[in-house]
Amino acid sequence: MTRAEENYLKTIFHLSGTPSNLISTNAIAEEMDTKPSSVTDMAKKLADKKLIHYKKYQGVSLTDKGRRTALAIVRKHRLWEVFLVKKLDFTWDEVHEVAEQLEHIKSEKLIDKIDELLDFPKYDPHGDPIPTKDGKFQDRDKVLLSELPISGKGVCVGVKDTSPSFLKFLDKNQIALGHTIHVLDREAFDASMKIEIDKHQLHISNQIATNLYIKLQN
Repeated sequence: MTRAEENYLKTIFHLSGTPSNLISTNAIAEEMDTKPSSVTDMAKKLADKKLIHYKKYQGVSLTDKGRRTALAIVRKHRLWEVFLVKKLDFTWDEVHEVAEQLEHIKSEKLIDKIDELLDFPKYDPHGDPIPTKDGKFQDRDKVLLSELPISGKGVCVGVKDTSPSFLKFLDKNQIALGHTIHVLDREAFDASMKIEIDKHQLHISNQIATNLYIKLQN
């Protein structure tokens, strides 16, 4: 497979909620910042390789073979992110772009060795689940911080936006995975929040709250 084909499969996987979901070529084009006509050309190639189901004017979905392939790419990407953070002291806002390059390395033995070296991590530095070699992964029961009521409380377990600018904002405001977040107040006007994290308080916008995943606490 080419690097472009792998990128398309990974994008389709991320956009699909379930294996049977049809993803429009326009949605893929927007996500990958390319033309719908280019997506259609690639969809035909992937369909010929039995990696996706392609229905003209309707969209695409992954075949079983395509899903297994996409999960293998996701596994490599997320293991590389953990490796870069744990072993090479990269920060979590630096790893995505580097892992985008490393995920295309073909050696399964290398990836298995990295998985073993890292003691088989279940989640990457952004809180996303890492598939096992056989394609299984353990997703967390989570909600967005924006969905919590006033006085709601939970542990930050992931981020929806993995852009460097957002992750740097979190670092600047001492918001990290594993921190307990307590909702103190919410503005009716713009849904901004006053929250408490490990005994310090701050105000955050609704945009921030809709990009943080929380595991609820009773």
